Amino acid sequence: MGLGSIGFPGLILILVIALIIFGPKKLPEIGKAAGNTLREFKKSAQDLTSDVSDEVKETKEIVKDDQNK
Repeated sequence: MGLGSIGFPGLILILVIALIIFGPKKLPEIGKAAGNTLREFKKSAQDLTSDVSDEVKETKEIVKDDQNK
């Protein structure tokens, strides 16, 4: 059950509730903060994936060198 299962009506309902709770002045600030958080999360995930890929490549090279000896 992911975000895709909410659907358009559910998304509208969430936005209306957020507007009522936080008000029209705070909503853009909350959206910006959420965007920044998602951007940082994505960057961290990419860095982690890159680090793991580098380690796998190094390990393969070491194994390949050991087999050639």
